[in-house]
Amino acid sequence: MNNGILFQGFEWFLPDNGNYYKDMHLKLDELESMGITAIWLPPVSKGTWSNDTGYGPYDLYDLGEFDQKGTVRTKYGTKDELVNLINAIHERGIQVYADVVLNHKAGADSSEKFMAVKVDSNDRTKQIEEPREIEGWTGFNFQARQNKYSDFKWNFNHFTGVDFDQLSGDKGIFRILGENKGWNLSVSKEFGNFDYLMFTNIDHAHPQVREELKKWADWFIEELHLDGFRMDAVKHIDSTFMNEFTNHLKSQHGDNFYILGEFWDSNVNANEKYLSDTEYDIALLDVGLHYNFFSASHNGESFDLRTIFDNSVVKLNPSKSVTFVDNHDSQPGQSLASFVEPWFKEIAYGLILLRQDGYPCIFYGDYYGTGGEYATQGFKDKLDVLSMIRKNHAYGSQDDYFNEPNLIGWVRHGDEEHTHKVVVVVSTKEKRSIRMFLGEDQASKVYADFTGNCLDKVQIDDDNYGEFIAEAGSISVWLEDGINL
Repeated sequence: MNNGILFQGFEWFLPDNGNYYKDMHLKLDELESMGITAIWLPPVSKGTWSNDTGYGPYDLYDLGEFDQKGTVRTKYGTKDELVNLINAIHERGIQVYADVVLNHKAGADSSEKFMAVKVDSNDRTKQIEEPREIEGWTGFNFQARQNKYSDFKWNFNHFTGVDFDQLSGDKGIFRILGENKGWNLSVSKEFGNFDYLMFTNIDHAHPQVREELKKWADWFIEELHLDGFRMDAVKHIDSTFMNEFTNHLKSQHGDNFYILGEFWDSNVNANEKYLSDTEYDIALLDVGLHYNFFSASHNGESFDLRTIFDNSVVKLNPSKSVTFVDNHDSQPGQSLASFVEPWFKEIAYGLILLRQDGYPCIFYGDYYGTGGEYATQGFKDKLDVLSMIRKNHAYGSQDDYFNEPNLIGWVRHGDEEHTHKVVVVVSTKEKRSIRMFLGEDQASKVYADFTGNCLDKVQIDDDNYGEFIAEAGSISVWLEDGINL
């Protein structure tokens, strides 16, 4: 979508009151007006209890419809409220991507005894005990659902590992043994083999599992009229299965069905290999770029801005990059906490919203703020301005002026439908300026910084150049004075 903006519509510490879907409904008009073209919803299936964020999935078919795990609603609301929200989003011409968690299941209904071997948590390819019988929570029968939508029941054969032995009370990582059993091989090689992440780990090599997950995905898409998936924890899911799964989705729901993977690895070569392994059907969250932002925000003027896009998916493969500043995993209080410092937030969003490459994602927590023990303030007013400039003006070819470690800029030249120039300058040191060329017919025009960070005005000289300024430690976005955002 031309100049699209993805909005991650949640943060980790939303209240457990079941009002999320209704609250989001009230936000849709402002999100539409700022140029949001797709909303990424949290995992909407029933988790382990009412306050489960959805990343501890119990029953994928329960979208807030059945009395399971002590609640009918999920943390976010009921199925009817979810359907109403999606309908309202679609009425505004905005797409809906659902967060999909297929790596593991949680909150089993019963335990089972089976053979397993305990492995080294730092190298899961090494066993540290002899095989023995354990009792793991691997039975999922969903009695309250009474086979509605699916009669599939999960047992230990459908999983590769667990983290608790009920017989001994022993905690650790246990690889389940059996015919054709073992860790899935086409996963991240961190810790030797990173198939196991948490809870009861799904075996994506099992033929019954593969078919059930594809069947569920078809039902889920058709039930909610979804436009795309955000796939959780894909570096822990066998890429051979993911390739089969995405091919199925494309064949059943069209090539325009959008698939975004969370491959949390800042190594751009690992990202490129994953893209290749999945036949470039999956876009990836640009984790390397996020860590560049994090580093720049902590290192200030010692960070070389000319390297801000190094080791990023957007530099290597821009059409497969979803650029983001922060998300629910990187926010304070999370295991992957790497929150970009407040002074650099507006700069970082300028770097993803106002350039020609990448599909930018705005985080709910950066827009509205986050809750919990580590609550943070949002930047709604600043993000509104940057988003409106992207929506209405940031088009066409791009000239970069990445010439100094603490001072970078670029010019967007517009196109036939969007004729205004957009000039961006970032300084992480003192107040500085860059002389930039705007093209023909710009002489004598006056430009203003629409962020409000710099109150100076810039007049374009007879050679169609302007001396564009950024204040110390800030971003300025210059457009012709007097135009409407």
